[in-house]
Amino acid sequence: MNQMAVHILLLLLFAVSDVTADEDAFIGVNIGTSLSDMPHSTQVVALLKAQQIRHVRLYDADRGMLVALANTGIQVAVSVPNEQLLGIGQSNTTAANWVSRNVVAHYPATNITTICVGSDVLTSLPNAAPVLVNAIKFIHSALVASNLDRQIKVSTPLSSSLILDSFPPSQAFFNRSWNPVLVPMLNFLQSTGSFLMLNIYPYYDYMQSNGVIPLDYALFKPLPPNKEAVDSNTLVHYTNVFDAMVDAAYFAMAFLNFTNIPVMVTESGWPSKGDSNEPDATSENANTYNSNLIRHVLNKTGTPKHPGVGVSTYIYELYNEDTKPGPLSEKNWGLFDANGDPVYKLHLTGSGSVLANDTTNQTYCTARDGADPKMLQAALDWACGPGKVDCSALLQGQPCYEPDNVIAHATYAFDTYYHQMRKDPAACDFNGVATITTSDPSHGSCMFPGSLGRNGTMGNITAPSMNSSLSDSSAYKIYCGSALMSILTVIRLLACSVVFL
Repeated sequence: MNQMAVHILLLLLFAVSDVTADEDAFIGVNIGTSLSDMPHSTQVVALLKAQQIRHVRLYDADRGMLVALANTGIQVAVSVPNEQLLGIGQSNTTAANWVSRNVVAHYPATNITTICVGSDVLTSLPNAAPVLVNAIKFIHSALVASNLDRQIKVSTPLSSSLILDSFPPSQAFFNRSWNPVLVPMLNFLQSTGSFLMLNIYPYYDYMQSNGVIPLDYALFKPLPPNKEAVDSNTLVHYTNVFDAMVDAAYFAMAFLNFTNIPVMVTESGWPSKGDSNEPDATSENANTYNSNLIRHVLNKTGTPKHPGVGVSTYIYELYNEDTKPGPLSEKNWGLFDANGDPVYKLHLTGSGSVLANDTTNQTYCTARDGADPKMLQAALDWACGPGKVDCSALLQGQPCYEPDNVIAHATYAFDTYYHQMRKDPAACDFNGVATITTSDPSHGSCMFPGSLGRNGTMGNITAPSMNSSLSDSSAYKIYCGSALMSILTVIRLLACSVVFL
């Protein structure tokens, strides 16, 4: 038996990993901002909430975005941009200031769980490699000083191209020229309970394979057993590129004697459009890849090396970025366009709640569960008065009169106002008693604005801002009756309007 074979055998025996099943494996999205018409941060958050996306990764620590994400419960990964890496890697003070300004100032209202220090540094900014580990440690030290090191993990996303000889996975190893950086980095990840972040792009693996990698194998499509890729050392069958790359990362770490660091995929996706020399960048292929990826992660399928161990993954990406340089495909990795309209409808039956409404992006504004009835009534009276909502459908004998309670009537008024304001997220607050949902509240013959396909353009009515009109908390003390059912109700509305104005 030659030396290489002996080494592989020992590696296989040693690589009985301590990595355990992650009960909380998730699907998140990356939020890039290279758009000529970037949506306002509140619109971005409304889209996230409507699509039930609970995890996001930012490429920076934009204050507006962090403020908009506050009190949503959405878990946020913030990033130290590559251009700030040299300064942070050379100064503990600079790192501490960065954490104070971009993390401590927003936590815990904004649920920051992860800090990504740079991205693809070793491959895209190699001159910063000597300070990368220092930057990671300095950021972590600042978290320790703020007693946040247990709540927030620190790592750095790496390109999967650092893994050489990635198939079969059992023979994979990191580019040895980077071992002086990778070994102390992996030591840090292991000692702090963090994860190896990896950017995996089966699209590029497929494109660069000169036909060796079948398209179906890259797209997670079912393969007959004789078409599956077999690791000649373990005899394990691989049905997709994604799993093979994740396992290659585990074996590459084991090659360096690290066996209990979980893998997190910080970027993965498929472009929906490309140039003439990119024929497989299509919406159908993008749909197939992302739909299958989401199911694969949320079903906790795991990989052949670690079955049942979910691999949390951020999809690249939320929006198409039309100002990105490069080929056409670079601009078309998004799930949505700048208007929040889906680029394609994901096929996600049985994948759980995230993006499970097939990305139709239809949203409604409803009364929040558990809201105080008097507060709801005050907001309802405002909407039907100064808010200029046509509440005639709520009168007795009209389609939306039943059920005759403040929750149902407030929901109709809130949603009408929300669409009247062209679904501006700020229009669905009503001092905290309203919330945005993707569930159509229409019932029976009572059809809500979104259901009628009005797309929020209900005439040329200009409604006043709720922020100023409902800012006085004393308005909540007003209770003007139980339902809109008579002329007396209209009189009460006029009386309430005086108070709101």
